[in-house]
Amino acid sequence: METTDLPHGSAPDRDRALALLHEYTESISLRKHALAVEACMREYAPRFGGDPDRWGVTGLLHDFDYERWPNPPDHPRKGGEILAAMGYPEDIRRAILSHADYMQVERRTPMEKCLFACDELAGFLTACALVKPGKSLAEVEPAGVKKKLKDKAFARSVHREDIYGGAEALGLPLEEHIETCLRAMRAVAGALGLAGAMDGAPQRA
Repeated sequence: METTDLPHGSAPDRDRALALLHEYTESISLRKHALAVEACMREYAPRFGGDPDRWGVTGLLHDFDYERWPNPPDHPRKGGEILAAMGYPEDIRRAILSHADYMQVERRTPMEKCLFACDELAGFLTACALVKPGKSLAEVEPAGVKKKLKDKAFARSVHREDIYGGAEALGLPLEEHIETCLRAMRAVAGALGLAGAMDGAPQRA
């Protein structure tokens, strides 16, 4: 494992982060989830005065250790230790730790709040797309997502309270939060395998 320290305050390189994700995560679905959260984080960054590259890498790596250490508090503590050894900045590591409530790391910054807000919603939007005839995000609409959220039998592993609480922490109406994440994920739908029959250009994988 490469352990070259990153310059203080620099935005970590996405290619290095993606390689790290692939090194620790074999599951295609988990890799796609990481890409989805990355897209949402990049979408939100300018709105809250953040660096899209830095926020994107935070989303990309938030679950990179989950496949090897799925049980709390190993996830995300183990990942945090690996990132620290590699020189990843504290703000990224803290955001990743804070997305798990049981770590008891208070979410203070916009990046921390966004990561928590986007994590469960990205998974839920994926589930919504997969039940559409064309398995496409283009078929998913915010009103339908809100309706599915009320159906506790649908995607029951998704924590609804995290989705509602995440939007509230950002100070956004739920529908606006859904629209933002849906727009972000549609932009990388090809990489997520959720483009359906849409003819899109090659996307970041």
